[in-house]
Amino acid sequence: MAEDTYLTLENVTEGLYKEKGSRFLAFGYPIDSEEEALAIVKNIKDKYHDARHHCWAYRLGLNGDVYRVNDDGEPSGTAGRPIHGSLLSSKLTDVVFVVVRYFGGIKLGTSGLIDAYKAATKDAIDNANIVEKQVMKELSFTFPYEQIGRIMKLLKTTSAKILVTDMNIPCHIKAVIRAGEYDGLYNSLTKIDGVVLS
Repeated sequence: MAEDTYLTLENVTEGLYKEKGSRFLAFGYPIDSEEEALAIVKNIKDKYHDARHHCWAYRLGLNGDVYRVNDDGEPSGTAGRPIHGSLLSSKLTDVVFVVVRYFGGIKLGTSGLIDAYKAATKDAIDNANIVEKQVMKELSFTFPYEQIGRIMKLLKTTSAKILVTDMNIPCHIKAVIRAGEYDGLYNSLTKIDGVVLS
């Protein structure tokens, strides 16, 4: 996988794990922000309000560097961390997973809980449509009209997609390009007379 691509969920996924009467329902969602993750957690808590625990973890960012885990009353480290661990081993980011536990009356112990939360999350991941996405960066610049041919030729050699073209003087282009190609295109544009990057 390239340095500017990442794996995430295409859409919502669900999983299930049962152990000694307890049921663990796992839900995974693609997200763009922490606020979105927390809103999903709240919605699931409201929907499954009769469950004993609603444990969760999310990862955000190209390398999943932004993350949070929550055990929601389970012994520390037995729920949120195993959920997060499953996301790490699957290399998923920009996702939130919530595992809802209905207690079956028999305690599972620390290792039993860790295994159960991991297994429920893994089942949801196994049922998921996983997609590879590219990190794109925006580039906006003006240039003299006589440079249009040179600029278009340069853009064609990259993954750039033009969003806005304005041919008034000075001409203006707004484009997006894969993050890994951004610096190269930026530097090439600065070498063309009259180009002003904003």
